[in-house]
Amino acid sequence: MGMLVLCLVACSLLVDGGSGAAAASGGKEVHGRTPDMRMPGYLYIRTTGRCTPQFWSSGREPWPNTVPHDSSVSKVFGSRLLERYEPGLTLLEATQRTDDIGGSAFSKLVKQSSAALLNAYSRPGFPYSAWEIKSLVLEALVSESSAASQAEQFKQANEACN
Repeated sequence: MGMLVLCLVACSLLVDGGSGAAAASGGKEVHGRTPDMRMPGYLYIRTTGRCTPQFWSSGREPWPNTVPHDSSVSKVFGSRLLERYEPGLTLLEATQRTDDIGGSAFSKLVKQSSAALLNAYSRPGFPYSAWEIKSLVLEALVSESSAASQAEQFKQANEACN
């Protein structure tokens, strides 16, 4: 409930463009803004369920011993990933990525597949096994459309998992 109230307050500030702050200051500049300047008008909501990349990157739960957070994605998924990702990219960094929003399909793929792999090792009943995830990732590297499709399937499985 508290988060909803906070969101409503933030939304009302975004809608009126911060005119409340300008009115309170008598129309003077407040924090580098003049009364006619508006704040950005968007809200970004991240899904933070127990199986999402955001959850795994938060450190709220220990990672499975099978895949330490500092393992490189190329060692975990195979050397073919070196064609698309930098050699030092770790699983933790893959789950922390923010370039998947509006970014390439390959960014989305590495983020969602890393979370899916962690879920396969730690969540009984996850719809994919670890070897299946690794195989699907390698198959999806052939094109942007394949990567986008597979990333979306992993995303749905990650968000549906508990």
